[in-house]
Amino acid sequence: MKLTIFSRLTIGYFSMFLIIGAVNGYALLKVHQLSIGTAQIINVDERILDLKRKLADSILSQMGYEKKYIITKDANFHGHFLSSRNDFNKYLTDAFLIADTQPKKESLDRVKAYYDQYVALILAETSEITDHRPYPKNLYQQEKGKLVERILEDLKVLEETSYRDIYARMDALNAAGSSSRRLTMLMFIIALFLVICTSFFTTRSITKPLMVLAEKTREVSKGVFKGDLKIASPPEIAELTSAFNVMCDKLKGVERMKSDFFSTMSHELRTPLTSIKEGIGLLQDGVGGSISDKQKRLLSILSQETHRLIGLVNSLLDLSKMEEGMMTYHFQREHLTPLIKRVITEMGLLIEAKKIQLQAEMGEDLPVLRLDRERILQVVRNMIGNAVKFTPEGGEIRISARLGSEGVEFSVKDTGPGIPKENLKAIFEKFNQLPVKASEWMKGTGLGLAIVKHIVTAHGGRVWAESDPGQGSTFIFVLPS
Repeated sequence: MKLTIFSRLTIGYFSMFLIIGAVNGYALLKVHQLSIGTAQIINVDERILDLKRKLADSILSQMGYEKKYIITKDANFHGHFLSSRNDFNKYLTDAFLIADTQPKKESLDRVKAYYDQYVALILAETSEITDHRPYPKNLYQQEKGKLVERILEDLKVLEETSYRDIYARMDALNAAGSSSRRLTMLMFIIALFLVICTSFFTTRSITKPLMVLAEKTREVSKGVFKGDLKIASPPEIAELTSAFNVMCDKLKGVERMKSDFFSTMSHELRTPLTSIKEGIGLLQDGVGGSISDKQKRLLSILSQETHRLIGLVNSLLDLSKMEEGMMTYHFQREHLTPLIKRVITEMGLLIEAKKIQLQAEMGEDLPVLRLDRERILQVVRNMIGNAVKFTPEGGEIRISARLGSEGVEFSVKDTGPGIPKENLKAIFEKFNQLPVKASEWMKGTGLGLAIVKHIVTAHGGRVWAESDPGQGSTFIFVLPS
């Protein structure tokens, strides 16, 4: 009995988790031990060394202040001495709190004892000076100097002891680190080998059919609904393959039904819409009798809407023919520049009404192209029309036609709202409209850019859009020269 994918993955992943868990557990244990040693160095020894430097600086400052006081009798120097004495006592208390070995504590005890004697001498000498009594100044100086030297010597011993502890701890950490690295590396190699073997045997029978299925899915996303997928695979993927083929058959039927519906509907709607348009035209001409101004406005609206519906029907018919490969093209040798100028002239009134600044740059070296005049006019009208439609009043449109490496490149850049990057490809699919907030008069059918793509592709070219939201859009097509 073959194991299912679930059983294979469960066994494989459970084995990998056990192996990786063992390696990670050992690594975490070693890291914890190393972190403890490092914390001791930082929180104890490094702190002791810092306090030693502060104590040395403080005792030297006190020595300087008391000498200046004795010479000048200035109370400010005595005040500085008292402040430094408070700092010294604070540093010494902090050092006692974190000292973690007996040698350090003994050094601090000696420092405290010598310092108490030093302070006592200072206080006694200060009392003699305050009472204006004669006293052996040189003797006091000698005793104070000896006490300061002893304090500094014991601080030096404290420093050496701290450095010895740091070196000892670093040696222990290095030894532990080397040992843990060797063992961790060995465990990692073993784990890696086991994981690779497990993964290989678990996924070998899964990855290939899934890749085939993914490739077929990409074809479906492009509109290719061939349900001919056959894969030798585990039971689950075999069942998925069967369901996928059924889905493709149904999608193919739905696509055919949709195309037939649009084609039939377009054919059936064209004749009555044309009749309605002609009837509205006759009414506007007064064939049925005189009409009021209000009726004229209503008939004008009906005429515009009928014209829009006829355009939609024609677009649906054209798109259906293009998708079925039945569109007839009449290719001939033409220059692109006159077609662009013709469309700009056609839209001149609308451009002026919106006060849009139009700039057109036509290359003088553009070659003659093999193209269908009417279809390329349809493409240019759509691209420039969209630019005019989405450019705000007082905006700017730049039209360019130049010779590039792939052929003649035509571009239309506007200063409209722009298009999100994730929608730049989708807007060329049918019934996909530009994803911007627009008023009712801006809305379209979502067929224009789809038709543009079909026409340009039929000419052997390509079309795309470039945009950043809020920075306008640029629509470009290239035709081979």
